[in-house]
Amino acid sequence: MSADKMEATATAEVDEKLYSRQLYVMGHEAQRRMMASNALVIGVSGLGVEIAKNCILAGIHSITLCDPMPVTSYDLGGNFYLNESQIGGTQSRAELCRPTLAELNPYVEVKTAALSSLNDSEAMLSLVEGMTVVVVTIPLPKDLIIQLNEKCRQQGACFIYTLTMSVFGMAFCDFGDSFVVADKDGEAAATSQVESVLAENPAVVKVLEDQGRHGLETGDKVTFARLQGLEGFLEEGKEYLVEATGPYTFSLPGVDLSNMPTSSASHQGYITQIKQPVTMHFEPYAKKLQEPGDFMLSDFAKFDRPPILHLGFQAVVEYMIKNNGELPVPADTAAIQQVLDLAKALDSNKVLEDNKAAERILAHMASGSRAVLSPMCATLGGMIGQEVLKGCSGKFSPISGFFYIDADEALPDTLADASLYASCNSRYDSQIAVFGSDMQEKIQALQYFIVGAGAIGCEMLKNWALMGVGCGPKGHVYVTDMDRIERSNLSRQFLFRNSDIDKFKSATAAAAAKAMNPALNITPYQEKVAPDTEDIFGDEFYDKLSGVCTALDNVEARLYVDQRCVFYRLPMLESGTLGTKGNTQVVVPHLTIWSHS
Repeated sequence: MSADKMEATATAEVDEKLYSRQLYVMGHEAQRRMMASNALVIGVSGLGVEIAKNCILAGIHSITLCDPMPVTSYDLGGNFYLNESQIGGTQSRAELCRPTLAELNPYVEVKTAALSSLNDSEAMLSLVEGMTVVVVTIPLPKDLIIQLNEKCRQQGACFIYTLTMSVFGMAFCDFGDSFVVADKDGEAAATSQVESVLAENPAVVKVLEDQGRHGLETGDKVTFARLQGLEGFLEEGKEYLVEATGPYTFSLPGVDLSNMPTSSASHQGYITQIKQPVTMHFEPYAKKLQEPGDFMLSDFAKFDRPPILHLGFQAVVEYMIKNNGELPVPADTAAIQQVLDLAKALDSNKVLEDNKAAERILAHMASGSRAVLSPMCATLGGMIGQEVLKGCSGKFSPISGFFYIDADEALPDTLADASLYASCNSRYDSQIAVFGSDMQEKIQALQYFIVGAGAIGCEMLKNWALMGVGCGPKGHVYVTDMDRIERSNLSRQFLFRNSDIDKFKSATAAAAAKAMNPALNITPYQEKVAPDTEDIFGDEFYDKLSGVCTALDNVEARLYVDQRCVFYRLPMLESGTLGTKGNTQVVVPHLTIWSHS
């Protein structure tokens, strides 16, 4: 944000009971900035509703939903506030989602924009005025994206363009020429004990290796304390610029200690990092589209993937423009070939030349471009929700330029018979478009056990309901959590409301997930998973399961569940969060490493 906007704070008091966990990470100052911020979300299908949900829970001032499009069967793959009865209706996705989104947080004003058509560029551009962040979550013509981006720059608003197609996702961020980041990483200030200060020009500081790396970067500033032997050479409390020269050493540019007597060298003392605001420069969409530069990697094993996806997303959108706004029909070979031809025409760097692996990726992207997959929307929606909060608060460094992510490993080598991907006008059309109707039947027959119905548990149950996990005649989902709902849960556990406080999490979450998909077969428990409940969770229970998902907040329970999964030879999906950090691990007994290893 600009330096002026960094000084703006909301006048309202922060509800510390509601936002308690969030305040630990963001702090009161950043929370107040968020409470004074307004966001515009263009497109309220799966990705748009995820971003809106996350921003509302975080407590920004207002959010405006812009989407005049009616509901399609594909939307139900990722939008948890739409249902089958609304498919093909006259109400827009924005109008249908607004009331339920507004229930998430009474402090946030949720509005819909009066826009009759996505082709009304003048009306859409007018919506940018007064916004802190603008997020586009649906494919729009390149010229309109450029106009929206330039309008945001003129208004001093942050601009984000993000899409999901099949198992592929992209994001572009332009936060302006001079975006000030108050705290680039949110970490506590680095501290180290000084081992020695070398008499050189510039001065070189070495820290004790047995206490870990100094954690400093070039451009950081530090102060010294309790130095011995450097009186008159280094001042305690004064800020010194750092140039990192190694994990345990750094120099002090402009500090000449070459004339210092060797006998004066310090062997004691401490350094403390002084965190400084950082000003970031962003390039506009029009320029970065042609000259993307270095891509931010989501997977270092796929360093060659971003240039392919960069071409793919452009080609699919270009196909849409040439075909009256329609994306390719799943498994339509003619449409897939047209997308490949468009990508090759854009390929000035010959990324696709003699590259069959890249062509396979683009074929799957084109074939599944209509699909709105809940896991992809949830993953990218969480990340982009955080980018919106960065734009509102000035806390943490934003994505610069383009970012791409994919789950290509989930796709087959080649597309099967086209009939397997055909739409049947059901809520599972999105998954069928990517994985086929035969795989959808297997998903619906799964029997899964989720341990924990907190923040991660709520998200998993929502994803499973949309995916159809446990929704077939032979499928079932079991959830257990012995905790009751507290007010502090409401800012991140979106299946709960004020009226649910003091109710059991598992039963409430199960009912909310079933409301999203009435076909979900789900049974809640209020018992912990431990040796003393093996009469409930014993042989008969585990033998019928397809797998276990843990959404726990303690190591002891995780280790016990891991042992049960190894014993019963069941896959375990493990995950956890800590502030803005998260981890996931898929554990398959006798195939992957054990969780407690």
